[in-house]
Amino acid sequence: MAAYAHWTAIALYLATTAVAATALARKRQPDNRLLLTLLAAALTAHGISLVHTLFSPLGYRFDLLAMLSLVTWVVNLLLLVLAARRPLTLLILIFAPIGAITEFAASHTWGTATLHGQLSAGIAVHALLSISAYSLLTLATLQAISLYYMNQQLHKHRPVGAARLLPPLQSMESLLFGLITFGQLLLTASLVTGFVFVGNLFEQGPMHKTVLSIVAWILYSILLWGHWQRGWRGNTAVRWTLSAFAALMLAYFGSKLVLEVILQRG
Repeated sequence: MAAYAHWTAIALYLATTAVAATALARKRQPDNRLLLTLLAAALTAHGISLVHTLFSPLGYRFDLLAMLSLVTWVVNLLLLVLAARRPLTLLILIFAPIGAITEFAASHTWGTATLHGQLSAGIAVHALLSISAYSLLTLATLQAISLYYMNQQLHKHRPVGAARLLPPLQSMESLLFGLITFGQLLLTASLVTGFVFVGNLFEQGPMHKTVLSIVAWILYSILLWGHWQRGWRGNTAVRWTLSAFAALMLAYFGSKLVLEVILQRG
């Protein structure tokens, strides 16, 4: 069952990518019902496979590849929900193939699993909030990059190519700050539950992750304050978004990359 779901998810993600890419090449919006149906089917198969990947008789997997697959699944799920009301073909084109790649990669064990007895309910909630926050803010970062691209095209007075498939600029900015706001709320909850349930966030191992997460939280807070109080938007918002996300990415995946790949620690 797991192997069937695994390969089905990869095939459906690639089919979704093909539909989105064909529409982009023809400079028109795709058949939205077909695109979203394929993406929903891919997410269903990916979700079934992911359950078998993350949970095993030996324990839970929290290694780099498993978490990349989980984050990609959540981001694609968010895209599916948002694309029901907005044309997000470009973002789907970016993340559908990433979904296929991470699903394939996560089938290989990398790192050690955390035993069932070592995972309390509080830590599980903290992990869920962290992954949800990271996924939302990843999507916000891609939205910021799309916004920058659209701004550049508008300054040239000739939106061409992929820019024609993007929603209106005002809608893109509203979506960006909506994603950042909800992502910041989840990041706040993640930090609070981390301090409450984890308890060793400033020890030598996880200290850099904690500090970088707080730096990211501060940067996102400044961005939201600047937007609501000073009217920050456009490229200013893009720069702050990318800076904050860089700190957040280093906090989570940077630490896992160093521990699991460079230092060879589980």
